[in-house]
Amino acid sequence: MKQWLETREVLDRLAQLARAGGRAALATVVRVRGSAYRHEGAKLLVAQDGGTTGNVSGGCLEQDVREVALQVLRTGRPELRSYCSGADEVAAWDLGVGCEGEVEVFVEPVTEPRPRERELLDGRRPFAVCSMMPGEGEGGRGRLIVTQEAAEGDLGSPDLNARAAGRARTLLGTEQSGLHAIGGRTVFFDVFCPPPQLVLLGAGEDARPLARLAADVGFRVVVVDRRPGYLTVERFPTAARLVESDGAELLERLALDAASYAVVMTHNFADDQAYLRALLDTPAAYIGMLGPRQRTERIVRNVSAGRPVDEARIFGPVGLDIGTDGAEQVALAVIAEVLAVRSGRRADSLRERPTPIHAPPD
Repeated sequence: MKQWLETREVLDRLAQLARAGGRAALATVVRVRGSAYRHEGAKLLVAQDGGTTGNVSGGCLEQDVREVALQVLRTGRPELRSYCSGADEVAAWDLGVGCEGEVEVFVEPVTEPRPRERELLDGRRPFAVCSMMPGEGEGGRGRLIVTQEAAEGDLGSPDLNARAAGRARTLLGTEQSGLHAIGGRTVFFDVFCPPPQLVLLGAGEDARPLARLAADVGFRVVVVDRRPGYLTVERFPTAARLVESDGAELLERLALDAASYAVVMTHNFADDQAYLRALLDTPAAYIGMLGPRQRTERIVRNVSAGRPVDEARIFGPVGLDIGTDGAEQVALAVIAEVLAVRSGRRADSLRERPTPIHAPPD
């Protein structure tokens, strides 16, 4: 989810440099073996003055990758670099790679902005960018942008384009970027899934740190309230949308899909009840209810009269039990719970997890 927002920042910076006549090189993590701090698709843009946007590790690879990028700018030739930590766990962590991890980073000169990719990043549908790796012969630096409906660009031949587009469409929605062998060539598939949407129903003071933290960790934040005076950019600068709506009109003004998560937090019983009633008619994966357990139970009883209610997706009181005091700590507890639900994991301490932290959930 972070890759979507990070790539937007990288492409925005690339467009700024292009308008100013500047040049840049783009470093992308294309393969990870073992554990690593960042994963396939992580990016670092390096301008000709050495300025950077994004990152490809926990911070320890950036200096070397920056030097490689400046060399690529001087020569005009892309490079594929491998960083291997070996079996020393402490050294691996200090290097920013991971335990017995290996990271391959592709560094290429970028001569012009990428408006089509930037346009797709503003949408709510998945897409993939297919890039040929160096050393693959003619057309080795071709690119192909693939959605479910179309493929734009060229990898060097109609057959390769068709095969790559077919593979890309099998990856859409998986968040599984990586290298694939296509027609005897090596192609990197940079897969983009729209960030999950966190909808805050209620724009009071305690919604502000929650909106800020949610945006920081990669959610697309939407703030809803029936009171227009609360819905200002000054109060919610990181929100993607501010929606004036009560519960009765919510579904007419806002679409919620299975990648949507909601927190009801108006501090008004009738408003919370109306919003919950509307949310239950959506496929939203998580509905958090701020307030005491007895209050939430009463609201659920009221809205469930005469209709089935999927109470498994209602979380009230909202948030993990980490001991909180104040709106900022409540926001942390809520975001942690939403992330756990999204990943399908139990919210346990990592020291209790017997398998690698980046392994699929049990």
